[in-house]
Amino acid sequence: MSGAYERELDAERGVVLYVEFTTSQRQVVDHVVILAVEHEGRRRTVRIYDGSHSVNEMHRHTLTGGKRPGETFHRGTLGEAMRAAIAECATGYEEMIEGWRQ
Repeated sequence: MSGAYERELDAERGVVLYVEFTTSQRQVVDHVVILAVEHEGRRRTVRIYDGSHSVNEMHRHTLTGGKRPGETFHRGTLGEAMRAAIAECATGYEEMIEGWRQ
């Protein structure tokens, strides 16, 4: 089964969290969590957390440099990592956006 949703974190600043996931027998087998912000009239990616290749990674993006190499984000299951990424973005998006701007 697959699922996806969008969650607005800060309407005034245009901060949005996108979540897509795939499950098999109630276990998350793939996921992507994207933090995006409105900038100069379009949505720009700030961070991506994913479970590609069955490894939980986080990719930082920067305003001028684009996507950075992936870093191991979480050593637990894909489902645990997905939930951790959602929580991290929901509580830390302001700091993440500041880092993205630099």
